[in-house]
Amino acid sequence: MGTITLPVWLVVLAAILALIGLVDRLLVPSVRWFFRGRVNRAIEKLNTRLSLKIQPFKLTKRQGLIDALMFDHEVIRAVEEEAEETGKPREVVMETARIYAKEVVPAFSHYTYFKVGTTLARRISQMLYRVRLGNSNDKALADVDPNSTVVFVMNHRSNMDYVLVTYMAATSSALSYAVGEWARIWALQNLIRSMGAYFVRRHSTGNALYRKVLARYVHMATMAGVTQAVFPEGGLSGDGRLRAPKFGLLSYMVGDFDPRGARDIIFIPVGLNYDRVLEDRLLTSAATKKEGEKPKFRFSPGVFLGFIGRSIGLALKGNWFRYGYACVSFGKPLSMRSYLEENAVDFRNIEGEQRFAEVEKLGQRLMKSVGAAIPVLPTSLVASVLIEAGDKPLSLFEIKTAVFNLISALEKKGAYVHVPRTDHDYLVEVGLRMLTLRHLVEQNETGAYQINPKEKVLVAYYANAITHLVEPLTIEARDG
Repeated sequence: MGTITLPVWLVVLAAILALIGLVDRLLVPSVRWFFRGRVNRAIEKLNTRLSLKIQPFKLTKRQGLIDALMFDHEVIRAVEEEAEETGKPREVVMETARIYAKEVVPAFSHYTYFKVGTTLARRISQMLYRVRLGNSNDKALADVDPNSTVVFVMNHRSNMDYVLVTYMAATSSALSYAVGEWARIWALQNLIRSMGAYFVRRHSTGNALYRKVLARYVHMATMAGVTQAVFPEGGLSGDGRLRAPKFGLLSYMVGDFDPRGARDIIFIPVGLNYDRVLEDRLLTSAATKKEGEKPKFRFSPGVFLGFIGRSIGLALKGNWFRYGYACVSFGKPLSMRSYLEENAVDFRNIEGEQRFAEVEKLGQRLMKSVGAAIPVLPTSLVASVLIEAGDKPLSLFEIKTAVFNLISALEKKGAYVHVPRTDHDYLVEVGLRMLTLRHLVEQNETGAYQINPKEKVLVAYYANAITHLVEPLTIEARDG
């Protein structure tokens, strides 16, 4: 037999490749099985503490969800229609659809959500606000069928909404949000995906293929029982009032809903309010700017760091106050099955304008419930009284009298009013303090309070948070 001489480097390379193959075939599967077992046990333990369990769909590997979406019959049909209309090769259009799917589908991590996300949400919320729960509606929530898909429908007051609701719902479930393109920033988008959120292009009306991919993912998640949170307004309010809702995501959720199917959809209205909205000046500036005029307030790293520095300095001196109260309140759940039976409608059997009208009807009912659930906080109450007074200065006694009367009228109509320490005098004190510390409201030489003329828009912004609750009272008083 002959002898074959090999260079040392080739022998070393072969040994390394053999070792890699050995590790890949023998050790890696065992290690993967070990860690997968630990993850599954952790999720089982977690599910025993959650009232709305984490569904298997949410734990499916991201690539598996993307593949399932790409083989969905409606997505395939949309690809074929796009290829036919544009003349592009089917493979090219299919790759475009896959890019959309990768953009939409999240990569949920229970560890990131419950260990990192909810911990940060709790600390940030408690650092900035006195967080309170309004109407908890415990009995109604306890009666929700655990096999149902639960969708929290909320007003959109601040970007803090994501943080606040994640914190408040941490003991109930892992929420899946629809997040706008603003969050598609390197590193941040990976964190958001691992929290179970999915990205939505806000201006994609003309892109039928993208809308179909998004619609089918939302449908798949809803039918699989994934707990979701949606903001029908689509964006933040510039004047403080509830915005006209958009019902695209709602339509995707209910479009193929089978009222005789195994899983119901339960919509839970959620109202959010703050004594101070972090973005208030930015929002009101953008809402009041003239056509062609640039917003007066833009994000500046220097301004942001200066704000953080001043806040830390005030905290060290003991002069820093949290931004008042932040409150979350729950309304009465709405069963999709019951709604369809009550209105004698089946979304599977209607198309076009009729379908749109029925989805809008459902959406308007949900938004009415959301509006009714919005909690009434001190700043909004005091701001409402001062806006009603106009330029007339009000004494402390006059403000208290008007606030007390307003509270009484709101509570008679079923609104939730948060009264700190169950002390109405303290409520007025908190509301005035929030407004006077920022010089939105000033005291004149006689001690009476009136709105700073330069800040009327901002004071109106806080009054408008509850204007949908106050206006009917004003109309009743006038007609009466």
